[in-house]
Amino acid sequence: MPSSRATAKVMRRTRRTGTGPEMALRRALHRRGLRYVVDRSPPGTNRRRRVDVLLRGPRIALFVDGCFWHSCPDHAHLPVANRSWWRLKLRGVVLRDRDTDRQLAAAGWVVVRVWEHEDPETVADCVASLCRGMSEPRWTRLSRSRTELR
Repeated sequence: MPSSRATAKVMRRTRRTGTGPEMALRRALHRRGLRYVVDRSPPGTNRRRRVDVLLRGPRIALFVDGCFWHSCPDHAHLPVANRSWWRLKLRGVVLRDRDTDRQLAAAGWVVVRVWEHEDPETVADCVASLCRGMSEPRWTRLSRSRTELR
């Protein structure tokens, strides 16, 4: 349990979606012509697990992980007060992340996780490149099937 009412209040007010780093990345993806949905559960997965940015065509599930909550190796720290509770809490978040990754991969999704401190333009370039690499074979198959139908 959080160490104080003030801490509990801060935790309740922490945004789950639409954070600054997420919005910057979404704008960068949109500028590159990528279209997506936000805060969704991908088909074929646990409905309680939601993806920050979901690119349905190439089946990419993109997460923008906060450094504190997801235990970034560069910026993670444990609060001084109630340290053992926080250790369990943050470990549970990381375990849930890994389980979500496994579920998404088993359902055929490519999981991309980035840290909130990563440059959104660089991440968007990488995601756009990944989309191009994944979508070419699908378009080739689609164009062949349309040709065969004529």
